[in-house]
Amino acid sequence: MLAFVGRLLLGGAFVFAGLRNIANASLLSAMMAARGVPQARLFLWVGIVLQIVAGLMLVAGFQVPYAAAALIAFLIGGTLIFHNFWDHSGPDRAARINGVVSNVALAGSFLFLIAAGQ
Repeated sequence: MLAFVGRLLLGGAFVFAGLRNIANASLLSAMMAARGVPQARLFLWVGIVLQIVAGLMLVAGFQVPYAAAALIAFLIGGTLIFHNFWDHSGPDRAARINGVVSNVALAGSFLFLIAAGQ
């Protein structure tokens, strides 16, 4: 039961974020293009689908190690694109560093799921 609740919280957060990103797709793809991401709109939609599908896989307990690995890859890409603290200063830099730290913690959670095979 506890493993399910953990997967629900982790996976559910990514499903929610993916759905939220649909509503903000224009802004996000513009941000990605400004950061030099080629075919930003395509990559945004790939990321949104990955968030939602892998998140649902975690919640359902289906192929959890693969879903967790996919979300680690997503976190790496998203961190490099959206949490570029090295380009900022002051409060904005601190906020972006917090985003990096949060993504590192999430990646650690996914590594535990991979190690547990669940």
